[in-house]
Amino acid sequence: MHLDSIRLDVSAKMDRARRSALGQFMTPSRVADFMAGLFPPPTNPAIRLLDAGAGIGSLAAAFLERWGRGAGGDISVTAFEIDPVLRARLGDTLAHYRQTLSVQADIQGSDFIEEAVNWLQFRNGPRFSHAILNPPYKKIASRSRHRHLLRAVGIETVNLYSAFVALAIALMEPGGLIVAIIPRSFCNGPYYKPFREFLLERCAIHHLHLFDARDKAFRDDAVLQENLILLLERGGAQGDVAVSTSTDDSFVDYAARVYSRVRIVDPDDAERFIHVPTGEVEAGGDLPEAFHHSLADIGVEVSTGPVVDFRLKAHLRDLPDAGTVPLLYPAHFSGPAIEWPKPGGRKPNALQLNGETRKWLFPAGCYAVTRRFSSKEEKRRIVAAVVDPRRLGAELIAFENHLNVFHRAKQGLPEDLAWGLTAYLNGSAVDAYFRRFSGHTQVNATDLRRLPYPSGRALEALGRWAKGSGDVAQQELDEHIRGLA
Repeated sequence: MHLDSIRLDVSAKMDRARRSALGQFMTPSRVADFMAGLFPPPTNPAIRLLDAGAGIGSLAAAFLERWGRGAGGDISVTAFEIDPVLRARLGDTLAHYRQTLSVQADIQGSDFIEEAVNWLQFRNGPRFSHAILNPPYKKIASRSRHRHLLRAVGIETVNLYSAFVALAIALMEPGGLIVAIIPRSFCNGPYYKPFREFLLERCAIHHLHLFDARDKAFRDDAVLQENLILLLERGGAQGDVAVSTSTDDSFVDYAARVYSRVRIVDPDDAERFIHVPTGEVEAGGDLPEAFHHSLADIGVEVSTGPVVDFRLKAHLRDLPDAGTVPLLYPAHFSGPAIEWPKPGGRKPNALQLNGETRKWLFPAGCYAVTRRFSSKEEKRRIVAAVVDPRRLGAELIAFENHLNVFHRAKQGLPEDLAWGLTAYLNGSAVDAYFRRFSGHTQVNATDLRRLPYPSGRALEALGRWAKGSGDVAQQELDEHIRGLA
């Protein structure tokens, strides 16, 4: 079947608002074939396959092409698709395989979350031996019906994609296998911690595949997301994990290595972050053992910038004036320092000082700040700069919400320490370490707290060097950081 041409035709004809509401992007055939190939040969002749959010049936078709003829028994496919146009195409896809294979197809037009919760909670529903998923990607409101249903079966999560995977796990029989393509964002951060715990308590991870290019795997739908394919076994024993990468869905530069389980999930990590080591980060993905200090060890805190500009819109000023304070955005970064003000820029440079704004301000001092978001073109995820109060000439400073601020009890840092933190965070080793567990361009304060740091004394020595060296080359900075160990 020429499912790619059907996929492109259907996708082009679907209303953009409708596609956004569904939150689903259909799977290219090469990705579907790769996903089906991750399953080991079936050992049980009775295959019961789940495809939730099935679209036109690309994933189920890839599975049947790969494993259907050698199954030796009946195959039942339960496929969910709520969109009637896609569901009609899904019916055609599965009807094609019923002509040549012993396939029973149950196409469900109901909401997968509602139906799965019913199966789990109120009646003896089906259990599956295999699941192949490209679930929808859309946030779930905390007070929504979906959130309430999921909580009723012990699932706490914030996005449809993690909800679909969690429900598939709950519906698998012991030894059941799941292959899913999902955003990498679940691997770290506080919002997905309950989902990570749910997954790791019930499944063994056998394979992780990462697409290095964020805009390639679903380029036909203009999806900008770092995607991860994972193979899970319900109730399996966690052993070594195969980790593979490719730039895109051509797989021409496919590479794979095997890592110990502790390299993927540190057993001492209370956050249960899932690390995805790749060849790119192997050279710098492990920080020296001497860098084992926490921020608390060096007496430093990190917070998200408290000024949410749209909530204080009436108090924003394009340029500083009497009765205003400096307002700092990521746009004010200039190498490892802050350039302020920036006349003619797209962001305001000042915030009016009054009773409504004062509570959001920091006293003048030396701070290290990082951007919370980076663009896909930037070489580093973590980008840091020093705030020098002498360049601002003010008694108070406003940090906008797209910044993370390193401070001591809402006060500035010693100058050498601020410079040292900035230099360390701009190093290639920290960036590589961070990429092992972060699949998106957002850098949260929680992520920065989780990083290991050199000692305070080592950071201050690094700061004295960085402060006197100006804008040094990346290689020189990296060499100096390595010399701290």
